[in-house]
Amino acid sequence: MSNVATRLLSLILLLQSRPNWKASELAGELSVSERTVHRYMAMLDEMGIPIYSERGPYGGFALVRGYKLPPLIFTAEEATVLYMGANLVREVWGQTYDDAVTAVTAKLDNVLPDDLRQEVARARQSLVVGGLARMDYRPWEPTIHLLRQCIGNRRCARLLYRGLARQEDTERVVEPYALTFQWGLWYLVGYCRLRQALRMFRVDRIQRAESLQDPFKMPRDFSVREYLARTMQFEPNYTVVVQVEASVAFQVRERHSHWMELTDHADGSITARFGVANLDWATGWVLSYGSAAEVLEPRELIARVREAAEGALRRYAEVAP
Repeated sequence: MSNVATRLLSLILLLQSRPNWKASELAGELSVSERTVHRYMAMLDEMGIPIYSERGPYGGFALVRGYKLPPLIFTAEEATVLYMGANLVREVWGQTYDDAVTAVTAKLDNVLPDDLRQEVARARQSLVVGGLARMDYRPWEPTIHLLRQCIGNRRCARLLYRGLARQEDTERVVEPYALTFQWGLWYLVGYCRLRQALRMFRVDRIQRAESLQDPFKMPRDFSVREYLARTMQFEPNYTVVVQVEASVAFQVRERHSHWMELTDHADGSITARFGVANLDWATGWVLSYGSAAEVLEPRELIARVREAAEGALRRYAEVAP
């Protein structure tokens, strides 16, 4: 449908939401001029939509009392958004919302006209999103479902959790505030009673989860979005500078150019500059390109790469060619 048709539908829905609208208010909602609003009103009148208007400082536009749109009117784009949104929920949440996704798409199939359903089907075949999760979360779907219930019921959860680089598990009671999907991984945000502080827990590191009857209250001034913006902000401790030969420059540009500063050289090589929190990942990244990558900065990374390369050489020194 055209933008005009979409705006006409939006205009009817606005008029249906409350009894009286000024032309200036409708213009602001639709991002058009007041003159355009009056033109739209004339078009609706020609279509037989019963609109009441009254001049003066207290006047405005309103639908005749009792008039309602049919319960579902979607453009092809809107219906596509609903289908794709449902499939994205299934992709991210898995079994937790699988039944709900099946039900909502079945309802859409039932109410959409055949021509619109066919148009939506073509759009869905050409607009495909997948592979959002970095790992297969099916083994953790029961845990995600349990945590979602605890969040909704405002009940604490007991977790057996294995932190990063820890060999032992720790048991802790958590007040679960929210589940968040960040960078392809699931995290639980909550107040840890063991640490007496807010924490983020990677769901795949939760060894066991149990719902408790112990209630909790989330602080009124707490915003999950603001907390994530603060805690997920990357603070680099090192600036890495690497010279990359022309033979692998294309690979570096394709895979990493969205977060690296790249400088081109006449011979086709590039200089990559980026920040890292620690040098562990940077060491592996440089070694993955073999002799085609040379570390220029920092000196600590040069030493790490040399040590790793010498260790690999010693390991394979006695292996027959």
